[in-house]
Amino acid sequence: MRIDRIDHFVIPCSDVETTAAFYEKVLGGQLKPYRPGRPALHFGRCKINFQPAVIPSGMERPPKRATNPVPGSQDFCFIAAASAAEIVARVQACGIEIEEGPVTRNGAAGEMTSVYFRDPDGNLVEIATYGDGG
Repeated sequence: MRIDRIDHFVIPCSDVETTAAFYEKVLGGQLKPYRPGRPALHFGRCKINFQPAVIPSGMERPPKRATNPVPGSQDFCFIAAASAAEIVARVQACGIEIEEGPVTRNGAAGEMTSVYFRDPDGNLVEIATYGDGG
């Protein structure tokens, strides 16, 4: 078996709509309904599903989910087809404080330049670029 790519991942949220809107604003992409009360952000060949950390009464419980979904427990990296300066400009234009970066890191394909910030629940988001633009 050879893994090709990540198809999607799920972010447990304290407020699904706020978190989904945050990622749509910063990353672009298109929000589409996944299930009632559960939007998904589609971009490129992948997506992010958003789910409430605590399932509200009356909402269908997902058939599979993490054992202890906790808002703010995620740490992940996106690769952008952009320069580090473009990433910084986009994040700052969205009114988000950069926690660190641009800094050099080692990614799956080698050396990359990363910018770090936090989402509304405190998840650590990294957007990186290989070389000068992807």
